[in-house]
Amino acid sequence: MTTHSEQPHEVLVRVYGRTDVGRSREHNEDSFLVADLSSGRIALDERLAEHRLGGHGTIFMVADGLGGAASGEIASKMAVDVVLTELRKRWVATDGTDPVAFAAALKGATETANARIHAYAVQHPEHRGMGTTATIAGLLGETLYVVQIGDSRAYLLRDGVLQQITKDQSLIQRLVEAGEITLEEAEQSERRNIILQALGPEAAVKIDLTHQPIRRGDALVLCTDGLSGLIKRDDMARIATEEPDLSTACDMLVDMANENGGPDNITVIIARFVGGGLRRATDEDSVGHTVYSISGLMGTATPPRPMARARGPSAAAASGTTPRPVPYLARGNTPYILAFVATLLVAIYLLITKL
Repeated sequence: MTTHSEQPHEVLVRVYGRTDVGRSREHNEDSFLVADLSSGRIALDERLAEHRLGGHGTIFMVADGLGGAASGEIASKMAVDVVLTELRKRWVATDGTDPVAFAAALKGATETANARIHAYAVQHPEHRGMGTTATIAGLLGETLYVVQIGDSRAYLLRDGVLQQITKDQSLIQRLVEAGEITLEEAEQSERRNIILQALGPEAAVKIDLTHQPIRRGDALVLCTDGLSGLIKRDDMARIATEEPDLSTACDMLVDMANENGGPDNITVIIARFVGGGLRRATDEDSVGHTVYSISGLMGTATPPRPMARARGPSAAAASGTTPRPVPYLARGNTPYILAFVATLLVAIYLLITKL
């Protein structure tokens, strides 16, 4: 591999990704993408596996298809293709440099992906209910902008501590945040993979857009729940910290998920950021889920709110070894109405059991 020397005022990206069918599924419904938007490279060869961050940034994306076999595969592949195509049109072709426009392009590209997948399912009834999760991280300068739909995840690794920077759009996450169940109960719940949103099942989607300042030596970990649901966060942090070769680190994580049963497809991307263009982390720097607001295409961003660096498990980081049940959205139901009903029933059940 060609090794770039670290230069002042530059950011060096080292990245690798891997997807695996797992031990129980016949098809791989996951897709992932790494793209240097400045050079146009999308293949993980030597030139992209270690590259200098350009003016148009780099994107990282994982997608976990829902709907079974061909439907899930089509949905996740469409999401990756549409997001990349739309970013090239909305961002790269305009030769823009404004970070708010970059964040708006990420949001708009995701909305278009949702519309295209939904239209495809309408036109092809055999794929009714198809959809996909999408976790998309775009690095521009020293800021990571993250789009979240579903329960795939983005983590930031800093000083050996791995913290989730996305929130699962899931029933269990809602119940934990409402105080209806504990984190320990969430980790064992059979309902913890019921998701409330995906790209495709509905004509419109509510996008969770956040941002995270990056510091020198930070690492980004993106993964589908075939990994996060099978490996404890401490093990993920240890491997991503101690293994210098990213391809080996990805292999180790995938192998561990398979050793724990591999009931689902498994996808992971690890990216490390170094170079003089990034500041070193201080005690004042925070890591976490920080909403990024956009008013129109060129609106004003909401500044980051202070968040203490979490050292222990968080509500959004529930993990365990329970195999993933059939995804809720894959059954072709209307997610928002039924998710509300499911939430209400669970809340009533928990209330009765406490009396």
